[in-house]
Amino acid sequence: MLKQDVQMCDLCGLVVEIDGFTVDIKEGKTLKFCCAGCLSVYRLLNGDNIVE
Repeated sequence: MLKQDVQMCDLCGLVVEIDGFTVDIKEGKTLKFCCAGCLSVYRLLNGDNIVE
């Protein structure tokens, strides 16, 4: 069973163990990713939804 404070990657669903792989989106949310690869894939597929 997972602890409640465990964050899951918003792309692949793995546990987020390292801080820093985040992106803010237009809906006002901050998405968290487990690695630079997931962050890069999200940016490539959803570049128009990202707040810089």
